[in-house]
Amino acid sequence: MAVPLLDLTRQYGPLRDEILGSIDALCSSQRFILGAEVEAFENEAAAALEVEHAIGVSSGTDALLIALMALGVGPGDEVIVPTFTFFATAGVVSRLGAVPVFVDVDPIDYCLVAEQVAVKISSRTKAIIPVHLYGQAADMESLSAAAAGVPIIEDCAQAWGASFRGKNVGSMGLMGAFSFFPSKNLGCFGDGGLVTTNDGQLAAHLRELRMHGQSGPYLHPVVGGNFRLDALQAAVLRVKLPHVDSWIQGRRRNAALYGEFLDDAGLLGRVEPPEAVADRGHTFNQYVIRCERRDDLLAFLRDAGIGCAVYYPLPLHLQPCFEELGYREGDLPNSELASTQVLALPVFGELGDGELREVVDRVAEFYR
Repeated sequence: MAVPLLDLTRQYGPLRDEILGSIDALCSSQRFILGAEVEAFENEAAAALEVEHAIGVSSGTDALLIALMALGVGPGDEVIVPTFTFFATAGVVSRLGAVPVFVDVDPIDYCLVAEQVAVKISSRTKAIIPVHLYGQAADMESLSAAAAGVPIIEDCAQAWGASFRGKNVGSMGLMGAFSFFPSKNLGCFGDGGLVTTNDGQLAAHLRELRMHGQSGPYLHPVVGGNFRLDALQAAVLRVKLPHVDSWIQGRRRNAALYGEFLDDAGLLGRVEPPEAVADRGHTFNQYVIRCERRDDLLAFLRDAGIGCAVYYPLPLHLQPCFEELGYREGDLPNSELASTQVLALPVFGELGDGELREVVDRVAEFYR
């Protein structure tokens, strides 16, 4: 039996008529740039995340970029980031002429290690970007203490719905950056993103920046960019938003079943399931195991029709584009080891028990 890593058609089917109706209404209005749909989604997103302000932008990458721009990050500045994450977290820093300072991650939650962050802070540090990786919140209490007043931008691209001790991701730092790429727990029909903040003055600045730095018609106090969220994407997200909690519960259910099935198959020890750390609200945007002979298992599963992927096979400090920063293999060992062992298995909420068992059966077959 083939099992896909992700099948968005299963999510779309029950919502098809409502989504198409929302798109049709938008087409009738012919108001595609910002406007009522975007404003309504921003208000609904802010309420769901329990933040004062939510600013819709063009992608998760642009959410990070505009957040750094709002802080005035530029040449000569440093921004502390994890090395084990999607490229955009560090790429946006370099795009502004600043230097990404890479820090290792914890081997359990794959998030920034606060003690190492504290060591890396310098007079040039303008921001810290912890990533809530795979859908699990970072230890924001320890990171906030280590930051010593340096602004924190939460990278929430994979973590809509996650929380730390009852507080939603995106509500604890100075800003939060979300992605609505289609594979996310809350995804749109293309690229889309969101910046959150509880600072009204900062929110107003972000709204200027997403419109080329425009404060009024053809008046530009600063240079910004074209970072607007399309009204079409906002319309789709408004239909999906009321359902996202149930989709996350489906992922949590499947993650729990995986743990049972892996145990029943006698795989624990060869396969290490992800740990949902207490008070972190893991949403399992990805279900990532650690395993022996990862690359061989990856090839075996794909040959058997089982969808799987590696997030991420090469830490950012070892990427060719950052070679000039002088990092070497062995500098950040937790991330380097994880990159050889992690493997994401299908976990989306619409999967059936039989499909989960099929995945585990094929893993068990490999290790026989």
